[in-house]
Amino acid sequence: MITLGFVITSLVVVLVPGTGVLFTVSTALVHGRKASLFAALGCTAGILPHLFATVFGLAAIMHQSALAFQALKSAGVAYLLYVAYATWKDKGGLSVKAAPGRSAPSLAVKAVLLNVLNPKLTIFFLAFLPQFVRPAQTPTIIQLLTLSGVFMAMTLVIFILYGQLAHAFSKVVLGSRQVQDWLRRAFSAAFVGVGIDLALSER
Repeated sequence: MITLGFVITSLVVVLVPGTGVLFTVSTALVHGRKASLFAALGCTAGILPHLFATVFGLAAIMHQSALAFQALKSAGVAYLLYVAYATWKDKGGLSVKAAPGRSAPSLAVKAVLLNVLNPKLTIFFLAFLPQFVRPAQTPTIIQLLTLSGVFMAMTLVIFILYGQLAHAFSKVVLGSRQVQDWLRRAFSAAFVGVGIDLALSER
């Protein structure tokens, strides 16, 4: 069940920069180290519905239903474009100070929605997790829950590390307003790119 192959594959999947990594890094640069922790927690929590869908069989329904996939995909694309627009319009200077406490829940909610509204995650887990289930061992649902828990733990740790590295990076280079504007536009364009990729994806 928890094999070296599973750990290595999961590590590669989590390390590859995607929507969650992008949001965590941008949050660390804009709002600071503390805020990036909430972003990492939110992004990790956002994969829970997809894992539960896989574990309890709902993913099979989505995999067969083009309507369900398209509906969730459309919502995800719209939200990514909204995040891109908000990032582009944010004219405030990037700060290395932690964001006010009241903004932390809002950042966590945004992070959760980014992953909840990505239907590709459900399809990914549907294809990924069963490969490591061993029917002759413990009950399948126990194995799936265990695999899911390990994957989430790895996701949280890696995302936190990404946020900490981004915060350290911000202390070195974010004294330049020109660099701040470039990063803001780059993150906005990246969110648009992820949204387009999701919009063009097939089931």
